Amino acid sequence: MNRLQREKAITVGVQLNHRPDFTGAMAELRSLAEACEIDVAGELVQKAERVNPSLYMGSGKIKELKELMASVSAGTAIFNDELSPSQIRNLEAELDCRVIDRTILILDIFSSRAQTREAKLQVEVARLQYMLPRLVGLRESLGRQGGGAGLKNRGSGETKLELDRRRIEDRIAALQADLEKLVARRHVQRKQRLKNEVPVVCLVGYTNAGKSSLMNALVKKFNPGAGKEVLAKDMLFATLETSVRSIELPNRRSFLLADTVGFVSQLPHHLIKAFRSTLEEVIEADLLLHVIDCSDADFESRIHVTNETLQELGAGDLPALRVYNKTDLTERSYPKIDGNEIYLSAENGSGIEDLVQLVSERIFSDYKEYEIVIPYDRSKLVSYFKERAHVHAMSHEEDGTRLTMTCREADYDKISGGYGFLS
Repeated sequence: MNRLQREKAITVGVQLNHRPDFTGAMAELRSLAEACEIDVAGELVQKAERVNPSLYMGSGKIKELKELMASVSAGTAIFNDELSPSQIRNLEAELDCRVIDRTILILDIFSSRAQTREAKLQVEVARLQYMLPRLVGLRESLGRQGGGAGLKNRGSGETKLELDRRRIEDRIAALQADLEKLVARRHVQRKQRLKNEVPVVCLVGYTNAGKSSLMNALVKKFNPGAGKEVLAKDMLFATLETSVRSIELPNRRSFLLADTVGFVSQLPHHLIKAFRSTLEEVIEADLLLHVIDCSDADFESRIHVTNETLQELGAGDLPALRVYNKTDLTERSYPKIDGNEIYLSAENGSGIEDLVQLVSERIFSDYKEYEIVIPYDRSKLVSYFKERAHVHAMSHEEDGTRLTMTCREADYDKISGGYGFLS
């Protein structure tokens, strides 16, 4: 797309005293706008004790914003916080331009990235829930949009706003009914995994930290040629739905690895609610891998946002490892393990084996080493352990087949107790 045709906008934010990460949040707002193919032509910031409930910021700043927009021919003002319906109406009246907020940018990116039916349904529910109390103000904004570049779902948004409130509520109810059917299907799949007693490890972290790249590195390492890689791109919200892959280790152990949507600061609560079913993979995981882009100068605040989101999801107390990714872009030495933290690079694969060793120590703690003699008339049990255990040595003796192996305690107790032979 020709950049001259792209929409111009000014980003606007209020820096409150308790917002130390404000600079990073404004930089992220520009990235969100770029992801929506909007050119940011300037920025206006006000320091304040609180957000103005009527106009978001003081009337003097609003006048300054209007002059700045005129000087750079910007037709859109993008606000760093979620605006109330009255704020949208008042700002449009004062500025005579299109007014959008951080939430609508994130919703738009999710809408353009959604691939599966479930992700599309969840995004539509979130959009409708956001728009329902804002019908009047958003109708004005969408009316100003015209046919140029910018937010990608103008047509669909305008069509939705022509519906009355009741029809939108009915549409939300119908979408949620469809989602419940998909969630029920996933519950059946999850029960099957629990029945098979396969541990689940879940990748979580800030958007674009490299979760999908890490999943691909693990798949390529332990399941080469399987063609099970997931989409991994250097962009915001490349992953919107949970992907699950089985990681088959050389020692006959395996675990399921789940890749989830990335978190972002001020993630709209509509999206948290809509994606809660997808993120149930996180809640029920045996271990979380908190992936962190350690080349990001603001990674400490990204860690804080992820931890807050996990708490909101009810997963804040789950066991976790911190995986500092993209270490190859820093001066730090790697691969390196420090307690529950590991520094590695998914891009070049350095540290992947160390990570799997750490993961194995956490999720396979019920595996122990045993020595067992299996009578020859029960030779089927040799096959049983070959499939379920890591056999270190096998020899044939007078009384039967001697196995030295590492296996799950439950598997060993089930066989040795049931048949009454000794280790």
